[in-house]
Amino acid sequence: MMNKQLKQWLPDILAVVLFAVLAFAYFYPADFDGRILYQHDTSAGAGAGQEAKEYLERTGERTRWTNALFSGMPTYQLAPSYSSTSTLSYVEKAYHLWLPDNVWYLFAYLIGFYILLRAMFAPPADSPVDEGARKKRVVLAALGSRAWAFSTYFLIIIAAGHLWKVMALAYLPPMIGGIVLAYRGKYLWGLAVTSIFAALEVHANHMQMTYYYLIVILALVIAFLVDAIRQKKWKQWLTATGVCLVGGLLGVLVNISNLYHTWEYSQQTMRGGTELSQGDGQAGTRGGLDRDYITQWSYGIGETWTLLIPNAKGGSHNEQLKDYPSAVEAADAGPVRDFCTQWYPYWGEQPFTAGPVYVGAFVLMLFILGLFIVKGPMKWALLGATVLSIMLAWGKNFMGLTDFFIDYVPMYAKFRTVSSILVVAEFTIPLLAMMALKQLIMGSDDDKQLAPAAKGKDKTQLYIYIAFGLTAGFCLLFALMPTAFFSFVSDGDVLACSATCRTLRTCLSSPTTSPACAFPCSRPTAGARSSSSSLAPCCCCSIGQRSSRPCPPWAS
Repeated sequence: MMNKQLKQWLPDILAVVLFAVLAFAYFYPADFDGRILYQHDTSAGAGAGQEAKEYLERTGERTRWTNALFSGMPTYQLAPSYSSTSTLSYVEKAYHLWLPDNVWYLFAYLIGFYILLRAMFAPPADSPVDEGARKKRVVLAALGSRAWAFSTYFLIIIAAGHLWKVMALAYLPPMIGGIVLAYRGKYLWGLAVTSIFAALEVHANHMQMTYYYLIVILALVIAFLVDAIRQKKWKQWLTATGVCLVGGLLGVLVNISNLYHTWEYSQQTMRGGTELSQGDGQAGTRGGLDRDYITQWSYGIGETWTLLIPNAKGGSHNEQLKDYPSAVEAADAGPVRDFCTQWYPYWGEQPFTAGPVYVGAFVLMLFILGLFIVKGPMKWALLGATVLSIMLAWGKNFMGLTDFFIDYVPMYAKFRTVSSILVVAEFTIPLLAMMALKQLIMGSDDDKQLAPAAKGKDKTQLYIYIAFGLTAGFCLLFALMPTAFFSFVSDGDVLACSATCRTLRTCLSSPTTSPACAFPCSRPTAGARSSSSSLAPCCCCSIGQRSSRPCPPWAS
């Protein structure tokens, strides 16, 4: 009996080992050479918490106050540590297999989404055991977890040191997996998985990520409700809902100390509103952050193409144009090349960014394919959550919807950087993509057939061609006719160039080197506006022309 159970679980054990090996390999050789990944937020956090750390070393007690930030503040969010969560911390380390930092972050991504997909792909309780089908589900779940974990944003936040966000995102898929198990009729497993990962999720202490994923959970619950109505299984749906609520409540109660102190202190912060007049009545919110602050990092509508083409808006602010030889060669010779190659390749609408949100072209193709071949309310729930998260990520570029959520959706105004809600799309897109791949390989959800019906083959092939054409086709159009989509000039480029032009005005009036300039220059000649050898102000003019903006009068 024991050997039979071990054989049954062996594919899952091998998958977990594979995840650990993959996580080690990704961070090689740093994880063996003792190198340290510089993470800005981690470094800043260490500095802010140094006073509290010294106090702990000196007295053996944790301080709940620090003078190292502002005029002094509580350490509720700097170093949340309560004896009531000590057992939970041990469970967390065991779940990570005591792997080293950075390695376990990626491992937690992989195993978390794997747990979700194993729950999603689980056969009905009354279906016969099929070892071949079981192995296929394991392979599909392992492949899907890799597709999710290596979405660019999840790796970018590791490099940036947003570690609480990393942990919150890692625990959300298995928590949702517990919810899926409950609605699939596996109540005890659902309660156990939901409560454990809900506790770890809240313990991760990034309420914004948890809040955003409530959109996904709500969409899934509605999908299960529609399915229950169709099959007349109200009792099972109500039971599963009760199981999920109990599991979530247990997860919250374990972390109640941190939650209470955070809530209490938040009333005295900018997230609790302000008593000062806003001046502009449209800028403020009721009991939340300022609208401009909330939407400062808003994804551009055109920037959404990065889900398919990672550098559709240039990439990140961690590089400069001089790092791209082709861009240097294309720039004008002389001082203009020196000036232009100091710019960042990113030209999107955000103030700056460490990189794009890219889910993978192949994953996106499978997502589109899933819209055709996956049946049932789950598909529409995932599509709805995807579209809503993208539109909310646009923020100030789509203020009608953003204003509605700020004004009427509870707690939405407490969080900034609305572009980060794209984590929802980064979850729903690979999830539906893997559902589509499972449908292609294993057929319908009840597993009565292990391949698509012969009568549907021709139509399935047509859907594959459509999905491939929409993804690969747009990629090809971007490569052949890039200016058909963008001018490749952002508002930030125009402002930066205009500022430099103002600095160089004295340079233009003298045929010799001016103290105001860092390089020699000469008067612009007739026709310099369109000349390929024009100086920086004329570069401004050409930028203005390309972006349909008038050239500054002094640069004419």
